[in-house]
Amino acid sequence: MTDEFDTVSEDDLHAYVDGQLSQPERERIEAWLEKHPARAQEVREWQTQAAALQEHFAPYARGDEGDRALVSVRRRRNQGGVDSGPTPMFRRIAAGLLIFAAGALAGMYTPGILAPVRSPEMAASPDSLPRQAQSAFLVYASEVRHPVEVGADQQAHLATWLGKRLDYGLKIPDLAALGFSLVGGRLIPVNGTAGAMLMYEDGTGQRLTVLLGRNRDNRETSFRIASQGGSLETFYWIDGEIGYAVTGEVPRSLLQKVADECYRQFEGAEAS
Repeated sequence: MTDEFDTVSEDDLHAYVDGQLSQPERERIEAWLEKHPARAQEVREWQTQAAALQEHFAPYARGDEGDRALVSVRRRRNQGGVDSGPTPMFRRIAAGLLIFAAGALAGMYTPGILAPVRSPEMAASPDSLPRQAQSAFLVYASEVRHPVEVGADQQAHLATWLGKRLDYGLKIPDLAALGFSLVGGRLIPVNGTAGAMLMYEDGTGQRLTVLLGRNRDNRETSFRIASQGGSLETFYWIDGEIGYAVTGEVPRSLLQKVADECYRQFEGAEAS
Protein backbone atom coordinates (compact mmCIF):
# COMPACT_ATOMS: atom_id res chain seq x y z
CA MET A 1 0.00 0.00 0.00
CA THR A 2 1.55 3.33 -1.05
CA ASP A 3 1.92 6.49 1.03
CA GLU A 4 -0.36 8.26 -1.46
CA PHE A 5 -3.20 5.83 -0.70
CA ASP A 6 -2.61 6.14 3.05
CA THR A 7 -3.21 9.88 2.89
CA VAL A 8 -6.95 9.24 2.43
CA SER A 9 -8.62 6.64 4.63
CA GLU A 10 -12.03 5.04 4.27
CA ASP A 11 -13.29 7.20 7.13
CA ASP A 12 -11.96 10.30 5.36
CA LEU A 13 -14.12 9.45 2.35
CA HIS A 14 -17.22 8.88 4.48
CA ALA A 15 -16.60 12.15 6.34
CA TYR A 16 -16.30 13.88 2.97
CA VAL A 17 -19.66 12.46 1.84
CA ASP A 18 -21.27 13.42 5.16
CA GLY A 19 -19.99 17.02 4.96
CA GLN A 20 -17.88 16.70 8.12
CA LEU A 21 -14.62 18.12 6.70
CA SER A 22 -13.14 21.60 6.65
CA GLN A 23 -12.63 23.29 3.29
CA PRO A 24 -8.87 22.48 3.12
CA GLU A 25 -9.60 18.84 3.92
CA ARG A 26 -12.32 18.71 1.25
CA GLU A 27 -9.93 20.12 -1.35
CA ARG A 28 -7.31 17.52 -0.39
CA ILE A 29 -9.86 14.70 -0.75
CA GLU A 30 -11.10 16.05 -4.10
CA ALA A 31 -7.56 16.23 -5.45
CA TRP A 32 -6.99 12.63 -4.37
CA LEU A 33 -10.26 11.49 -5.97
CA GLU A 34 -9.20 13.00 -9.30
CA LYS A 35 -6.31 10.54 -9.33
CA HIS A 36 -8.49 7.59 -8.30
CA PRO A 37 -11.52 7.51 -10.64
CA ALA A 38 -12.84 4.18 -9.33
CA ARG A 39 -13.04 5.50 -5.77
CA ALA A 40 -14.48 8.77 -7.09
CA GLN A 41 -17.34 6.85 -8.72
CA GLU A 42 -17.94 4.99 -5.46
CA VAL A 43 -18.07 8.27 -3.56
CA ARG A 44 -20.58 9.68 -6.06
CA GLU A 45 -22.80 6.65 -5.48
CA TRP A 46 -22.60 7.21 -1.72
CA GLN A 47 -23.56 10.85 -2.22
CA THR A 48 -26.59 9.87 -4.30
CA GLN A 49 -27.75 7.40 -1.65
CA ALA A 50 -27.18 9.91 1.15
CA ALA A 51 -29.14 12.61 -0.69
CA ALA A 52 -32.08 10.24 -1.22
CA LEU A 53 -32.14 9.22 2.45
CA GLN A 54 -31.83 12.83 3.65
CA GLU A 55 -34.73 13.93 1.49
CA HIS A 56 -36.92 11.02 2.52
CA PHE A 57 -36.37 11.47 6.27
CA ALA A 58 -35.76 15.24 6.42
CA PRO A 59 -38.92 15.93 8.48
CA TYR A 60 -37.60 13.69 11.27
CA ALA A 61 -33.92 14.68 11.23
CA ARG A 62 -32.24 15.89 14.38
CA GLY A 63 -28.67 16.97 14.92
CA ASP A 64 -26.37 17.81 17.79
CA GLU A 65 -23.19 19.86 18.00
CA GLY A 66 -21.43 16.81 19.45
CA ASP A 67 -21.98 14.81 16.25
CA ARG A 68 -19.05 16.45 14.46
CA ALA A 69 -16.77 15.83 17.44
CA LEU A 70 -17.68 12.14 17.50
CA VAL A 71 -16.82 11.81 13.81
CA SER A 72 -13.48 13.60 14.35
CA VAL A 73 -12.55 11.31 17.25
CA ARG A 74 -13.28 8.21 15.20
CA ARG A 75 -11.21 9.52 12.28
CA ARG A 76 -8.24 10.26 14.56
CA ARG A 77 -8.40 6.77 16.03
CA ASN A 78 -8.42 5.10 12.65
CA GLN A 79 -5.62 7.28 11.29
CA GLY A 80 -3.55 6.23 14.30
CA GLY A 81 -4.08 2.58 13.45
CA VAL A 82 -6.55 1.92 16.27
CA ASP A 83 -9.97 0.64 15.36
CA SER A 84 -12.02 -0.55 18.31
CA GLY A 85 -15.30 -0.75 16.44
CA PRO A 86 -16.93 -2.07 13.30
CA THR A 87 -15.74 -1.22 9.81
CA PRO A 88 -16.84 2.13 8.30
CA MET A 89 -19.23 0.45 5.85
CA PHE A 90 -20.80 -1.60 8.62
CA ARG A 91 -21.24 1.55 10.71
CA ARG A 92 -22.92 3.33 7.77
CA ILE A 93 -25.32 0.42 7.25
CA ALA A 94 -26.14 0.27 10.95
CA ALA A 95 -26.64 4.03 11.12
CA GLY A 96 -28.88 3.91 8.07
CA LEU A 97 -31.04 1.23 9.66
CA LEU A 98 -31.36 3.28 12.84
CA ILE A 99 -32.30 6.40 10.90
CA PHE A 100 -34.84 4.43 8.90
CA ALA A 101 -36.41 2.89 11.99
CA ALA A 102 -36.60 6.26 13.75
CA GLY A 103 -38.08 7.94 10.71
CA ALA A 104 -40.64 5.21 10.17
CA LEU A 105 -41.71 5.25 13.81
CA ALA A 106 -41.94 9.03 13.80
CA GLY A 107 -44.02 9.02 10.64
CA MET A 108 -46.43 6.31 11.80
CA TYR A 109 -46.79 6.96 15.52
CA THR A 110 -45.63 10.39 16.69
CA PRO A 111 -45.64 12.92 13.84
CA GLY A 112 -46.95 15.65 16.11
CA ILE A 113 -44.06 15.23 18.56
CA LEU A 114 -41.02 14.60 16.39
CA ALA A 115 -41.86 16.15 13.03
CA PRO A 116 -41.69 19.88 12.26
CA VAL A 117 -44.98 21.73 12.39
CA ARG A 118 -46.33 21.89 8.84
CA SER A 119 -49.65 23.00 7.49
CA PRO A 120 -51.82 20.38 5.76
CA GLU A 121 -51.24 22.24 2.51
CA MET A 122 -47.48 21.78 2.80
CA ALA A 123 -47.72 18.18 3.96
CA ALA A 124 -50.03 17.13 1.15
CA SER A 125 -48.59 19.31 -1.59
CA PRO A 126 -48.83 17.48 -4.93
CA ASP A 127 -45.19 18.40 -5.59
CA SER A 128 -44.04 16.45 -2.51
CA LEU A 129 -45.58 13.19 -3.71
CA PRO A 130 -43.12 12.45 -6.55
CA ARG A 131 -40.15 13.35 -4.33
CA GLN A 132 -41.29 10.87 -1.70
CA ALA A 133 -41.98 8.24 -4.36
CA GLN A 134 -38.52 8.68 -5.89
CA SER A 135 -36.83 8.49 -2.49
CA ALA A 136 -38.70 5.27 -1.69
CA PHE A 137 -37.71 3.83 -5.07
CA LEU A 138 -34.03 4.65 -4.52
CA VAL A 139 -34.06 3.10 -1.05
CA TYR A 140 -35.96 -0.12 -1.83
CA ALA A 141 -35.72 -0.98 -5.54
CA SER A 142 -32.05 -1.96 -5.25
CA GLU A 143 -32.66 -4.24 -2.25
CA VAL A 144 -31.96 -7.88 -3.05
CA ARG A 145 -33.11 -9.82 0.00
CA HIS A 146 -35.70 -7.53 1.63
CA PRO A 147 -37.22 -5.15 -0.92
CA VAL A 148 -40.73 -5.68 0.50
CA GLU A 149 -42.36 -6.63 3.81
CA VAL A 150 -45.07 -8.87 2.35
CA GLY A 151 -44.43 -10.89 -0.79
CA ALA A 152 -46.61 -11.55 -3.81
CA ASP A 153 -47.45 -15.00 -2.47
CA GLN A 154 -49.59 -13.24 0.19
CA GLN A 155 -51.28 -10.77 -2.15
CA ALA A 156 -54.72 -10.95 -0.49
CA HIS A 157 -53.21 -10.28 2.94
CA LEU A 158 -51.08 -7.46 1.49
CA ALA A 159 -54.13 -5.71 0.00
CA THR A 160 -56.14 -6.05 3.22
CA TRP A 161 -53.30 -4.91 5.48
CA LEU A 162 -52.25 -1.87 3.46
CA GLY A 163 -55.85 -0.95 2.65
CA LYS A 164 -56.73 -0.98 6.34
CA ARG A 165 -53.77 1.26 7.22
CA LEU A 166 -54.72 3.74 4.49
CA ASP A 167 -58.47 3.39 5.20
CA TYR A 168 -58.88 2.67 1.51
CA GLY A 169 -60.29 -0.23 -0.47
CA LEU A 170 -56.98 -1.20 -2.04
CA LYS A 171 -56.97 -3.41 -5.10
CA ILE A 172 -53.46 -4.35 -6.20
CA PRO A 173 -53.03 -3.66 -9.93
CA ASP A 174 -52.27 -6.55 -12.25
CA LEU A 175 -49.52 -5.41 -14.65
CA ALA A 176 -48.84 -8.77 -16.31
CA ALA A 177 -50.04 -7.46 -19.67
CA LEU A 178 -47.19 -4.93 -19.56
CA GLY A 179 -44.59 -7.52 -18.57
CA PHE A 180 -44.42 -6.76 -14.85
CA SER A 181 -45.23 -9.12 -11.99
CA LEU A 182 -45.83 -8.19 -8.37
CA VAL A 183 -42.85 -8.53 -6.00
CA GLY A 184 -44.84 -7.44 -2.94
CA GLY A 185 -45.34 -4.33 -0.88
CA ARG A 186 -44.63 -2.51 2.33
CA LEU A 187 -45.98 0.15 4.66
CA ILE A 188 -44.06 3.45 4.44
CA PRO A 189 -44.63 7.00 5.71
CA VAL A 190 -46.18 9.34 3.11
CA ASN A 191 -46.99 12.93 4.06
CA GLY A 192 -46.39 12.07 7.71
CA THR A 193 -48.93 9.26 7.86
CA ALA A 194 -49.32 5.65 6.75
CA GLY A 195 -48.78 5.05 3.04
CA ALA A 196 -48.28 2.02 0.82
CA MET A 197 -45.62 1.03 -1.69
CA LEU A 198 -46.11 -1.78 -4.19
CA MET A 199 -43.15 -3.14 -6.14
CA TYR A 200 -43.13 -4.86 -9.54
CA GLU A 201 -40.39 -6.29 -11.75
CA ASP A 202 -40.10 -7.59 -15.30
CA GLY A 203 -38.32 -10.66 -16.64
CA THR A 204 -34.95 -8.87 -16.64
CA GLY A 205 -35.25 -7.81 -12.99
CA GLN A 206 -36.06 -4.19 -13.84
CA ARG A 207 -38.24 -2.81 -11.06
CA LEU A 208 -40.80 -0.07 -10.63
CA THR A 209 -42.90 1.05 -7.67
CA VAL A 210 -46.45 2.27 -7.11
CA LEU A 211 -46.89 4.61 -4.13
CA LEU A 212 -50.19 5.51 -2.46
CA GLY A 213 -50.66 8.12 0.25
CA ARG A 214 -53.43 10.08 1.92
CA ASN A 215 -54.29 13.46 0.36
CA ARG A 216 -55.17 15.60 3.35
CA ASP A 217 -56.49 18.68 1.58
CA ASN A 218 -58.48 16.66 -0.98
CA ARG A 219 -57.05 18.46 -4.01
CA GLU A 220 -57.15 16.88 -7.45
CA THR A 221 -54.49 16.78 -10.16
CA SER A 222 -54.35 15.36 -13.64
CA PHE A 223 -51.43 13.17 -14.71
CA ARG A 224 -48.10 14.87 -14.15
CA ILE A 225 -44.50 13.75 -14.57
CA ALA A 226 -41.43 14.49 -12.47
CA SER A 227 -37.83 13.55 -13.29
CA GLN A 228 -34.72 13.10 -11.16
CA GLY A 229 -31.23 12.63 -12.54
CA GLY A 230 -32.39 12.06 -16.10
CA SER A 231 -33.34 8.36 -15.87
CA LEU A 232 -35.60 8.20 -12.80
CA GLU A 233 -39.12 9.40 -13.54
CA THR A 234 -42.48 9.46 -11.79
CA PHE A 235 -46.00 9.71 -13.19
CA TYR A 236 -48.35 10.91 -10.45
CA TRP A 237 -51.88 12.09 -9.90
CA ILE A 238 -54.22 12.87 -7.00
CA ASP A 239 -57.78 11.65 -7.05
CA GLY A 240 -59.97 12.56 -4.11
CA GLU A 241 -58.44 11.45 -0.84
CA ILE A 242 -55.56 9.42 -2.31
CA GLY A 243 -52.41 10.39 -4.18
CA TYR A 244 -50.74 7.90 -6.53
CA ALA A 245 -47.22 7.80 -7.98
CA VAL A 246 -45.62 5.31 -10.37
CA THR A 247 -41.81 5.46 -10.39
CA GLY A 248 -39.12 3.66 -12.35
CA GLU A 249 -36.00 3.82 -14.50
CA VAL A 250 -37.76 2.57 -17.61
CA PRO A 251 -38.64 4.31 -20.89
CA ARG A 252 -41.14 7.10 -20.33
CA SER A 253 -43.61 5.60 -22.78
CA LEU A 254 -43.66 2.33 -20.82
CA LEU A 255 -43.93 4.11 -17.46
CA GLN A 256 -46.91 6.07 -18.76
CA LYS A 257 -48.60 2.86 -19.90
CA VAL A 258 -48.09 1.44 -16.41
CA ALA A 259 -49.52 4.61 -14.84
CA ASP A 260 -52.52 4.50 -17.19
CA GLU A 261 -53.17 0.86 -16.31
CA CYS A 262 -52.86 1.54 -12.58
CA TYR A 263 -55.26 4.47 -12.90
CA ARG A 264 -57.76 2.32 -14.79
CA GLN A 265 -57.64 -0.47 -12.22
CA PHE A 266 -57.73 1.83 -9.18
CA GLU A 267 -60.72 3.66 -10.66
CA GLY A 268 -62.44 0.34 -11.32
CA ALA A 269 -61.88 -0.71 -7.71
CA GLU A 270 -63.44 2.51 -6.39
CA ALA A 271 -66.44 2.16 -8.67
CA SER A 272 -67.16 -1.45 -7.68
